[in-house]
Amino acid sequence: MTSLLWTLIAIQVVMGVFDTFYHHELTERLAWRPSQRYELRLHALRNMLYALLFLVLGWLEVHGILAMLIIAVLAAEIIITLMDFVEEDVSRKLPASERINHTLLAINYGAILVLLLPVLIDWAAQPTGIKPAYTGWLSLIAAAAAVGAALCGLRDFTAAKRLSRMTSAPAASLVEKLPARQTVLVTGATGFIGSRLVAGLSGAGHQVIALVRNAAKAEMLPPPVTLITRLDQLPSDARIDAIVNLAGEPIGNGLWTEAKRRRILDSRINMTRDVVGLIGRLERKPAVLVSGSAIGWYGLWQDQVLTESAKSHACFSHELCAAWEGAARPAEEQGVRVVYLRIGLVIGTDGGFITRMLTPFEFGLGGPLGSGRQWMSWIERDDLIRLIAHVVAHPEIAGPVNATAPIPVTNLKFTEELGRRLRRPAFFRIPDALLRRVGGDFANELLLGGQRVLPNKALNHGFVFRHETLRSAFEAIL
Repeated sequence: MTSLLWTLIAIQVVMGVFDTFYHHELTERLAWRPSQRYELRLHALRNMLYALLFLVLGWLEVHGILAMLIIAVLAAEIIITLMDFVEEDVSRKLPASERINHTLLAINYGAILVLLLPVLIDWAAQPTGIKPAYTGWLSLIAAAAAVGAALCGLRDFTAAKRLSRMTSAPAASLVEKLPARQTVLVTGATGFIGSRLVAGLSGAGHQVIALVRNAAKAEMLPPPVTLITRLDQLPSDARIDAIVNLAGEPIGNGLWTEAKRRRILDSRINMTRDVVGLIGRLERKPAVLVSGSAIGWYGLWQDQVLTESAKSHACFSHELCAAWEGAARPAEEQGVRVVYLRIGLVIGTDGGFITRMLTPFEFGLGGPLGSGRQWMSWIERDDLIRLIAHVVAHPEIAGPVNATAPIPVTNLKFTEELGRRLRRPAFFRIPDALLRRVGGDFANELLLGGQRVLPNKALNHGFVFRHETLRSAFEAIL
């Protein structure tokens, strides 16, 4: 075992740690995606093999048949990695950084094999036996790597077992209130909400026209779906029964710099104006436009209960939502019923704000934000899809509709329920002064402000939530 070989092994460990924590845990969140159960099992098995290799090579020389077993383990690792590559390509679209990292891992592993196999073959030619081979700090690093790989393997096994218990309602059942065979145009079709809506519509036999920007994400939409990249690709004689407009730059994935604010505003207003322009040139107008908005329309009200008739307070969130709704309003002048869906915090493990909380909470590092007294008006994602179908199917519903569950909770209660469901403590409070200093208006409005919103219009028009309480929602998705 030369110093060059150990250097390559150290590089492999560093790249593997980066891949595990940055990609698998933080960005892709594989441990919370039911579709990745098989991938996690492969990762777990490979990590256990890595732990064995680090432990043996760092502390021992194995001769004879034992060396042949180590060669067999290396071959098994190659087979598992190839299976993992196939599974990843089929079940998800890897970000560019993960593809690059995997390529570098494969190249470096090849270099390790070139140097290691001659050593193992030489050991295999000797009589079977075990010889201590302590190399000081290198052995200690190998032991640490073995422990880390074993812990990651156990984590992946546990996550895969948990995912096998996580089931979701059939997507088609979410839109059962719609009349038969509707043609629905969905913008933002590959997003957290839009993708589930498209799955429900296509699964129930409706014709879906999906406006997409990202071709890679579009491939994950369940067929049959008609894909378009621009609204002007639709002819004026196209039949569209309903439009659900959800497209827009994410607001919670970065600080609200001036450039970010402009992108947030422009993405929503321009798309909505394009949708209204499409309606204007269609020979047969859609019956309804469900246009996205958010409870940020109300601004910050502390403890006051907010229904659809409430007034607003000025802030960036209100400015954004008011402009978004204003861009959709001209559709009313063309005889189209317009519903402004003021969406709260959407709960689901496939995306949304809660996904940023799962990893720290799972490792016991979660807790309230600031005082924890701010209100969180939430809605479970499938209930939101059902509400969209409900407002499309009921022609008497128009104007603003609060898309939130009937029982909002404080941030303190939210973190307690999440910790309880994950069986983890939730006492690592983040000071509000720190959040405001780092996040500015982003922290003040999204993290520390909050709104206590009630869905009066939905309830008054007969909509029944499957998850009225946060505990019910967490039990369904976690």
